[in-house]
Amino acid sequence: MRTGRSFTVSSADRVRLTALIRDRNAPQKHVWRAEIVLLPADGVGTGEVMRRIGKSKTDVWRWQERFAAEGCDGLLRDKTRQWRIPPLGPDVGERVVALTLADPPGERTHWTADMMAQAAAISASAVRRIWKAHGLAPHRWRQVQALQ
Repeated sequence: MRTGRSFTVSSADRVRLTALIRDRNAPQKHVWRAEIVLLPADGVGTGEVMRRIGKSKTDVWRWQERFAAEGCDGLLRDKTRQWRIPPLGPDVGERVVALTLADPPGERTHWTADMMAQAAAISASAVRRIWKAHGLAPHRWRQVQALQ
């Protein structure tokens, strides 16, 4: 459980946060963040803040701690997050195209996305994106070899 943490709201911060709450064109996420800071400064408890704003206790604590650390500017910006998956480099696309234009392993007639994904060590959806970007459709190629 969180121990009692307190923070003070200066008169300049109070004016800025109050103006933000009253601004009809302000993003709502900024308004409720400002309320999360101002309500406890007026003596309202965490439970009542949660009820009035409709946010969880962890949300309330997070924004109170962000205000204590960074001030009003910390409430007005979201933290940047990294991309889920780093983009594939151009060398991977070149390798997939080169493999696609070569014959598939074994006695198969064409490459499938799953086979190519396994051969190139990437996902099948990435293979499909590369094929689409280069206009490749290996399943439409027909290789007829004469039986001897």
